[in-house]
This record gives sequence, structure tokens and C-alpha cells, in this order.
Amino acid sequence: MSLFRIAEIAVFTPLIGFLIAGLRSLKARPVIDDNIVIPDRFSQLITCALMGLCCFISFFLFNEIGLGHQEATTLFIPWIEVGEFSAHWGIKLDSLSTTMMMIVSLVSLLVHIYSIGYMSHDHSIPRFMAYLSLFTFAMLVLVTAPNLLQLFFGWEGVGLTSYLLIGFWYEKPSANAAAIKAFIVNRVGDIGFVLGVCAIYMIFKTVDFETLFNSLAHYSSSAHERPTISYLGFQVDGFNLIGILLFIGAMGKSAQLGLHTWLPDAMEGPTPVSALIHAATMVTAGVFLTVRMSPLYELAPVAREFICVVGALTAFFAAMVAVTQNDIKRIIAYSTCSQLGYMFFAVGVSAYGAAIFHLVTHAFFKALLFLGAGAVIHAMSDEQDIRRMGGIRAIIPTTYTMMWIGNLALAGIPFFAGYYSKDAILEAAFLQGTLVSQFAFGVGLLVAVLTAFYSWRLLIITFHGVTRADDRVMARVHEAPQTMRIPLYILALGSMVSGYLGYNMFLSPEFWGSAIEMDTGSLSKIHPPGYILYFVMSLPLICAIFGITLAYIFYYVHNDIPDRLATRYKNLYTFSLNKGFVDELYEWLWVRCAFVMGKFFWKRGDGQIIDGFGPNGVAAVSLGVARLMSILQTGYIYHYAFAMLVGVVMLGLWLLVTMGWKFLS
Repeated sequence: MSLFRIAEIAVFTPLIGFLIAGLRSLKARPVIDDNIVIPDRFSQLITCALMGLCCFISFFLFNEIGLGHQEATTLFIPWIEVGEFSAHWGIKLDSLSTTMMMIVSLVSLLVHIYSIGYMSHDHSIPRFMAYLSLFTFAMLVLVTAPNLLQLFFGWEGVGLTSYLLIGFWYEKPSANAAAIKAFIVNRVGDIGFVLGVCAIYMIFKTVDFETLFNSLAHYSSSAHERPTISYLGFQVDGFNLIGILLFIGAMGKSAQLGLHTWLPDAMEGPTPVSALIHAATMVTAGVFLTVRMSPLYELAPVAREFICVVGALTAFFAAMVAVTQNDIKRIIAYSTCSQLGYMFFAVGVSAYGAAIFHLVTHAFFKALLFLGAGAVIHAMSDEQDIRRMGGIRAIIPTTYTMMWIGNLALAGIPFFAGYYSKDAILEAAFLQGTLVSQFAFGVGLLVAVLTAFYSWRLLIITFHGVTRADDRVMARVHEAPQTMRIPLYILALGSMVSGYLGYNMFLSPEFWGSAIEMDTGSLSKIHPPGYILYFVMSLPLICAIFGITLAYIFYYVHNDIPDRLATRYKNLYTFSLNKGFVDELYEWLWVRCAFVMGKFFWKRGDGQIIDGFGPNGVAAVSLGVARLMSILQTGYIYHYAFAMLVGVVMLGLWLLVTMGWKFLS
């Protein structure tokens, strides 16, 4: 069996799981025979088994393709052919796609297993498992796409399924609102994505990656005149414009500053959803897109600088907000937003390998933190406010240990995963040497302090000190079941060893081959000798230790300091606590304006003009004529006889006038 047939099995097994589990979710419909209803347990087992097969194949493909330095593309289904335009459904296998397949399938498998225990008391287990599998299928379609059109299919697929998963508990108004918000905000970014794809086709007459990258190679290796696009009388550089438009699409999916507001609200979904969406799948789709398009971005320096600045600002803003949040899942969600900022400013300094390296390590420790938070919520009777926790580390020591490992990796402590990948990004930013990269480097160091601070703030408030929960909750505190703990052990292992194992591999141009257009000159500078490099390499660790120390002083030694600082710097604290008032700003700028415009077009445009002169106007005229005619319908015979007489007289007069006119003429 060829590698492509094996890859097809990996991609489509989650879809099969969705279809099988989906049969169970239809049991309430009368057309389904009760004799063929699939039990809840079978829905869980079959989706987990199929995801296990998908994960096994993905690791096999990574070993054969990624580590074997092979690259190939197969197109097996003609999809769209209109005139000169054609797009085929296929699979692109290279080191980038197989790396993403491995991480996506592994995290999804662990989330599937974790959900068996976490969702055991839910009334819609088959529907939930079906949604998880469908989400994974859409993500695998995205990362294996050989062209931008198929990538967009997977892109919209993860958007749709994320809407279903975030709003899974649809009886909660807040969950419905969060799902709609995620869907709409992502559509805003998708406008940029679609325009970018249109611009690519307008210039290169293709959406196929291989053809596109071959065309781009001519521009990088020769003196071809750069393409331009005319807009409002201005000639805009085509490469930079496409790069910015595609990044706007990535900003929506990957929750970058400005289009990030959906991500914290998405915590209304079940915790396994948070781990799946915010660890290695949906939110990293934007990073994958920019890295996949690295040959284009190497020709678009303005677009790269824009990405670098937005990524750095996102990393800082999200970390600043996370410092004051009190919902355990929202703290980790803002942490995800911040780490995605790191990945993007790595793209902005052409360190694409470092961006994917951090994506891989982040998948392990962030999934570990989300699922660990789920274990805490499970133990605390669904309580999510860390101010109502405390003093539980001795009762749930396994969960406590898992959260420690996740935080050590997130903060970048040697020799955990984040230490290797985050430092690689910061070193690349420093050694780039431009003003923008130095800005990103400085912001990245500040973010390293804030990351360590809010991570240990969460750990100390949640597990240490005296308990702030009521006696009924404390009486029921217990460790998570085995089905929830096994994924934690695997993710903890990945959080400890993935950085060490992947350091030389993911930062090597030989590993990526032609899958990523890497600036080998910059990469060769990542490990030059000299005291400056050692100083730069030590700065992130110093920042992390400083942040951890501050957290211990503020929340363990002198826990009255945070309240005093919040009082003294009330405006800054309020700004951070209210997430920068971005939601309120959008409410005032867009939502209210949209309602005002909608009401105007509803009342004036639709009501008075369209309906007034259209259906309602015609109906009013008809009604008026009918009323006028009804006046003549009196029911008296002499009235009707008189009307007939008048008619005969008028007819006679008309005949006389007509005959007289003909006689005179």
C-alpha cells in the first residue's frame, strides 16, 4: 500500500467516526429504529479507536516522510474546473504536513480519551464525540491540502465545528453567545483570507502550492519585476498585499490582537473543547498558513514586519490581561493567545522552523494545562473561579504535579519543552538585527516575566493556602478518574522531552527541506560563539525566575500586596481586569452602529420604501379601489337600474360623438 493510501486512511478515519457516532445522536428521530441505536459507550470506543488508528498512521508518516526527508503530492479527486481554473482534492505530504498531522492526531486522541471521563454525566455523549471527530477531520484536511482552496475548505470546517463545540451546551445563553461570537469574528478574518487567495489567482493564475511556489522561485532567483495590484489609483506591491491579507485571515483563526476577542469567551464550551481548539489545532491553523506560505513571505518584508509587530503586541497584551483574570480557563486561554503571538513574531523574523517548534511544544504543555484545569474543575464541583479554591494540593496531588509540569514548560524553565522553543524564537529575533525584531525581542522578554508570574499566580491561588471553597465542595474534592489521568501523563511526558528531542530537528533546514523557505543565513547565526549569545540565551531564564519569584512574594509570602497594588494603580488594574475594554469598544463602534443601521434599513428602507411602494402599496391601492366600488353596491334595485340607464346614455353619447367626428373628417 502506498504512503498516499495510508495518508487517506489517516485523514478520513475521523470522518468515519463522526458518521458512526452521529447515528447515535439521531436516536430521538422517529425514522431511526430503536433496534439499531448505538450505545453511548460504543460511540466513545469507536471514535477513540479510529482516532488511535489515525494517530498511529500519522506517526508512521512522520517517520517515513518527515524523518525520511521525502516530499510528494497526490491529486486523487477532480474537484472544481471552471474555464482555466482547476482545483483537485489531494494530499500533500512533507515534513510540515506530517508534523502537523502527528501533533493534531495525538492531541485529538488524548482529548477523546479524556472526554470519556469528563463528559460521563452529559446527556449528549455521542453528539460530543461526533463533533470532536469532525473537527479533527477538518483540521487534517487543512494541514494536508495541496492547494489554497482545499486549505480553505478545512479552514471553514474547523470554524464550523468550533462553533458547534463551543456552543455544545446550547441551553446556556452564554455558550450560544460565545459560539456566535467566535463564528462571526472568524468570518471577519476570513474576508482577508479570501481576498488574499483571489489576489494570488489574479497574479499567478493558480491556487496550487507547487505551481505557486515554482513561480515565486523565479522572483527570488532572478531580476523579474515584482507584480503590482492597482487599487484606487495606487500601485500596491502584490507580494506584501497578499501577505498582509492572508495574515488577516490568520489573525482571526489564531486570535491575534484585534480579532482575539472570541478566544476567552470560547471557554464556555466543555474543557476538552478548550484543550482541542486552543492547544494544537484551530488556533495554530493561522501559524501553519503563514509558515506554509513562507516562500511568499520571504519576498514580502513589509508583511513580515507587520506580522512581527502584531505578534509581539498580542503576546504582551494577552499576558497583561492574564495577570488579573480569575477564571482558571480564561487565564490559560489568554496564555494561549500570548504564546501564539510568540509564534507569529517568529514568522516575522523568518524563523519559521522556530515557530513550528514552539507550536509543537506548546501543544503538549498547553493541552496539559487545559486538561489539568479540567481535572481541577471536575474535583471542585464545576467551580472555575480560582478565588473559591485553595488548599487542595494534598487532596489531588496528581493533578497538582501535572499543573506544575505544565507551568514549568510554559515559563521556559530548563529542561522542559518551552525552554528550548521559546528561547529559539527570542534568539532569532535578537540576531535578526532590525529595529522591528529588536522591539519584538524586548517585548518577548517582558512577556516571559508576565508568563511566569501569572502561571505561578494560578498555581498558588488554586492549590496553596487556606481553602476558600465551602464545606460541601471540599467534601467532594477528589482525583480525576483514570480515563482523565492517562492523557495527562502522556502530555506531561511530552512537555518534558519534546523540546530536547525536537531542538536540533525542527531548527534544521535539512529537516524541513523545501517545505519551508528558510533564511539559512539567519538560522546559522542562532548558535554562534561569544559572550553576547550566552547573555541573550540566559535572559529568558532570568526573566522567568524573576516572574516566579514575584508571584511567590505577592501570593504566598505577602499576599496583601496584590490588593494594595490594585488599589494604588486602580485604572491599570481595571483596564487589565476588563480585558482592555476591547469588547466594550467593539460594542460601541460596530454592534451599536450595526443595530442603528439595521433599524434604519428595516423601518425606512424595507418598511416604508420597499413594502410601502411594493406589496403593501399595491395592497393599499387594491383595497381603496375595492372600497370605492363597494359604495356602489347598495342592494337597491332602482339604484342599479339608474346606473344601467346612465351607462346606456353615456354609451349612446360616445357613439354619437364618434360618428360625428368621422362625418366632419
